[in-house]
Amino acid sequence: MIAAQLLSAESLGLGWALYLPLVGLAAWRAPWLELISDFRRQHLMFGTMLALFLLWLVRRDFASGLSFHFIGMTAVTLLLDWPLAILVGLVAQVGLCVIGRQDWLAIGVNGVLLVLVPVAVTELAAIYVERRQPRNLFVYIFCSGFFPAALAALCSILLGLGLLWLDGIFPMPPWLDDFIGYLWLVMFPEAFINGMIVTGLVVFYPDWLETFNRTRYLQAPWKDDDRHGDGPP
Repeated sequence: MIAAQLLSAESLGLGWALYLPLVGLAAWRAPWLELISDFRRQHLMFGTMLALFLLWLVRRDFASGLSFHFIGMTAVTLLLDWPLAILVGLVAQVGLCVIGRQDWLAIGVNGVLLVLVPVAVTELAAIYVERRQPRNLFVYIFCSGFFPAALAALCSILLGLGLLWLDGIFPMPPWLDDFIGYLWLVMFPEAFINGMIVTGLVVFYPDWLETFNRTRYLQAPWKDDDRHGDGPP
């Protein structure tokens, strides 16, 4: 998470220009009728809001204005689908601003880095996996949860550093050449947390996951006799 004083006015404006239209699109595409009529889904969305808010509170704030925390948006996207995931991320950001843990002016930039980028990476990975139509449950867990979370963390960090470098307000640390070694320390925990959450949901509450094809992944394996239709009468 990046404080507003580390960003130029142009970057802050660009963040809002990218973030607000996609928030509006998410609000338009969100399944409001289903959400209003389904109390279970309402409780699931509100619980996810609270969990994401608490996750983002577990952070390390640096005196320079940067903050480090886990993202968690991969699990949120798989759980709620991308429109509600974007809206839940917005509510979590507003909650942080209300208690003074985030700058209001930086909601746009941080929304792009911490919400839009992870949601986009996760959604693209989920679409790719669904088109392949695998029957192996571990393909969904790793290719929709574990690896996209690591890639989302990588993309968010690199985009954030690139933005800080272009603005030139934040002094880049001298150990930036060795930064690639530190990326693994961020990517693996992010992937592990999201993968663990997705695994637990698949095992105990698979019907909670909007992107999970329960019929295909949890059906009984085929037998040769069933496949060829020559089994005993």
